[in-house]
Amino acid sequence: MNALLKAYGIARSALIYRANPLKRRRSRRFYGQFVGPGDLAFDIGAHLGDRVQAWTDLGVRVVAVEPQPHLMTVLRRFYGHSPDVALVQGAVGAEAGTAELLINRRNPTLSTLSAEWAATVSASPRFPGERWDERVAVEVTTLDALIAVHGVPRFCKIDVEGFEESVLAGLSQPLPCLSFEFISETGDRTLLCLARLEALGTYRYNVVLGEARHLLFDVWCGRDDLVKWLEGRGAEEGSGDIYARHVPFRSF
Repeated sequence: MNALLKAYGIARSALIYRANPLKRRRSRRFYGQFVGPGDLAFDIGAHLGDRVQAWTDLGVRVVAVEPQPHLMTVLRRFYGHSPDVALVQGAVGAEAGTAELLINRRNPTLSTLSAEWAATVSASPRFPGERWDERVAVEVTTLDALIAVHGVPRFCKIDVEGFEESVLAGLSQPLPCLSFEFISETGDRTLLCLARLEALGTYRYNVVLGEARHLLFDVWCGRDDLVKWLEGRGAEEGSGDIYARHVPFRSF
């Protein structure tokens, strides 16, 4: 049964994130604003590698980090022989060590290192019936440690289901551009992420809603304007990603 649930979860994710060629083209066009040939990008929480796919299409070198062992098995099949992709099995946090990963076998995109986040999400009517039915110990590294090995990324995607602030706590320098996920149920965590970024440098912000491949705002805004926008959203309005661009940032 465990293997069947994991297989179902992988197949579900593949259909959502990898099976649409139009989405792949949109991803290339969208991320071409931030990275180009020869650049380095970090994918923290790589899942099945849809961002890795788009970035390598653009000629980008990628470090893909994924803690779920069964998803890393798939990533190795896709990218294990690519000279432009470094695969790191593990998680990223505030400090190196080990941690317990709560795996949602039916919906692996919701697997998390934060039991508090899982409890909050499971109580939301937007996530009916979600269960974290497996626990595994995973190795944890930091963004600073990844940078020491691979270099400073031009872009870093962070999608770690409620653990984003801990990931940013392991970073001691501003990055040119990054994104991190937010959901309406955990607005306090989003504010902590913004505070951490502002402690590292001056940033301008934009938003992508859901799985869209376009920026919501015509003009990048400051932290205060972004917070006002976040505070004006209802709990039912879903999730997205906040994009943070260090000032100055050269776009293509």
